[in-house]
Amino acid sequence: MTQLTNQRPAVEECTAKAIAGMPMLLLGILMMLGPVGVAVPLGIRFHGEGNIFLMTVVIVAASVVHVLSYFVLAGLRVLQPNEAFVLTLFGRYVGTLRGPGFFFVNPFSVAAAPQASSTTAVTAEGKSVEQSFTEKSLADAKRKRLSLKVRTLNNQKMKINDEMGNPIEIGIVVMWQVVNTAKAIFSVDDYESYISIQSDAALRNVVRLYPYDAPEGKMSLKGSSQEVADEIQAAIQEKVHVAGVEILEARITHLAYAPEIAAAMLQRQQASAVVDARSLIVKGAVGMVREALDQLNEEGIVELDEERKAAMVSNLLVVLCANRDTQPIVNSGSLY
Repeated sequence: MTQLTNQRPAVEECTAKAIAGMPMLLLGILMMLGPVGVAVPLGIRFHGEGNIFLMTVVIVAASVVHVLSYFVLAGLRVLQPNEAFVLTLFGRYVGTLRGPGFFFVNPFSVAAAPQASSTTAVTAEGKSVEQSFTEKSLADAKRKRLSLKVRTLNNQKMKINDEMGNPIEIGIVVMWQVVNTAKAIFSVDDYESYISIQSDAALRNVVRLYPYDAPEGKMSLKGSSQEVADEIQAAIQEKVHVAGVEILEARITHLAYAPEIAAAMLQRQQASAVVDARSLIVKGAVGMVREALDQLNEEGIVELDEERKAAMVSNLLVVLCANRDTQPIVNSGSLY
């Protein structure tokens, strides 16, 4: 049985039909003021002649032209660089107006805006209701202009468990840009909130796959930050493609152990560093002792039996591996 779905294909962006705005502005002004200059003298003339019918026709025609001028002026749109209008006509998407300039579009078309996140408006004490409505109107007008600029998302630091289960604090900054205005407006309610939520989700999914620190040759959050950032960018892009957004870059800005385990992990790192340093010192000391014994044998300076070699090796290792300066004991007696 074939399953029926209500899903529709995503709206694809197209260019809105528009013409130069300056000629239409002059036409609108002419339609607004011209009928007044023509109708008044003609009306007076016909009234003096007693021709009430022609006077009424002139007044009605002038009024109609004057009213139409408002429709002409309503179709004017001004765009700044890296801004766009997503236009709808009676609920149907008709195109996107891009690029800086002064344009004239269908007066009945409306600039669609993303749905704002639901918030509770609280007016300050002494602030009038009229001021609140004014600020809301300005905010709505600003939101109808869709920004095409490169924007930055910097969410709060998140506490996530790494691959080893250790809680860490991590923060990222994401550079993004709207590339498909139709998807940004019609595919999601609020594309800014959508990007923020998807970025947090992608960050959690990727961080859980890697340990905070790992030996050389294995990927980790600390040692492979660029590779991890690239994977986070790809994960975010996969989720926000439906919103018509391109993720340009993702960077890790903060990475640290959570405060509750930071002290213990610091001691662990210090102990690991001490062990690595001791291992390197012992390895170097053994090489130096080997070279000393080989050189003594080659030059025939002194012949040592196995017991004396063992004592010499022990003394040299103590001198080379000690944490503090050694105090030599001078033997003034016999060789043995």
